[in-house]
Amino acid sequence: MSAFPFDISARDGRARTGTLRTSRGDIRTPAFMPVGTAATVKALTVDQVAQTGADIILGNTYHLMLRPTAERIARLGGLHRFMRWERPILTDSGGFQVMSLSGIAKVTEEAVAFQSHIDGSRHILTPERSIQIQADLLGSDIVMQLDQCVSWPAEESAAASAMQLSARWGNRSKAAFGDRPTQALFGIQQGSTFEHLRRESADRLIETGFDGYALGGLAVGEGHAAMCEVLDYAPEMLPADRPRYLMGVGKPIDLVEAVARGIDMFDCVLPTRSGRHGQAWTWEGSLNLKNARFAEDDTPLDEASDCPASSHYSKAYLHHLVKAEEILGQVLLSWHNIAFFQTLTAAMRLAISEGRFEAFRRDFAARQVK
Repeated sequence: MSAFPFDISARDGRARTGTLRTSRGDIRTPAFMPVGTAATVKALTVDQVAQTGADIILGNTYHLMLRPTAERIARLGGLHRFMRWERPILTDSGGFQVMSLSGIAKVTEEAVAFQSHIDGSRHILTPERSIQIQADLLGSDIVMQLDQCVSWPAEESAAASAMQLSARWGNRSKAAFGDRPTQALFGIQQGSTFEHLRRESADRLIETGFDGYALGGLAVGEGHAAMCEVLDYAPEMLPADRPRYLMGVGKPIDLVEAVARGIDMFDCVLPTRSGRHGQAWTWEGSLNLKNARFAEDDTPLDEASDCPASSHYSKAYLHHLVKAEEILGQVLLSWHNIAFFQTLTAAMRLAISEGRFEAFRRDFAARQVK
């Protein structure tokens, strides 16, 4: 019995919409989780994030364990109180950042040892320590098992080894997590782009038993087409009655195509990273506000949006802020992008519930190529 009930209210093909009910509030799916890397969604206040319609955000275990440290956050009342976010928080395990950012990381059966990118200090992250940081010190609502992710392209032997180690670490994570009625633990499917490895990973995860299941090892360089090929089969290998979370994805078209293949949850730094570099995501595709064609464009990014950043400011003004390197430009574009991603997932939820998702999908793809 999962700590968090997952009620699927409608299906349209493989796409589905529902509600993951947590002790801190409901998460409407499909759901996009803004990334709060260092206890902040970059450039935004939690009130702004909440106003976009986000039900849940993601926190980064690796960054928080190094600065300000998970122990300090615990002494200050946990991550929710520390950053003033009262809704659910999902934390990643720290494994991906360790392997992608540290530069020096050594993986053994017992743990991953690494050096901090901040000061070079040495740390050891075991599955048990990852659970302790996330569940006990940060107090996250959804905890991720520690796993090993390989970048693309991956040799089959390397992908198999990482998948099998992740499965063993999943068992250890589950044992360390124990029985927690107000928190949930998600396992992570690995296997790169090899279907038989994805199957083995799913089978081993199901045998262990988790509250939800993530698809890892994607959005690591394989591209949209290859990702979709994996999503054609991988989500169906996981339990249909639990949420499926595609980690680190992605562009708006990635979200729509993943939902069409049965994915329920997403996270990505793209909305705020794009915003900091002058890019806005819209129903007509992405816009580079640095472009001179916006210098005298008096129209807003989306006049129908409830987000002030989307509807209250002209493209000309945003162009000026970006060219002048004013901080407000980064704030407004990040705010708009997070709001757009939330509007997109809300539109998908409605389309699924009304049985018109395929039409929505085709229309969205056609508009995005412009």
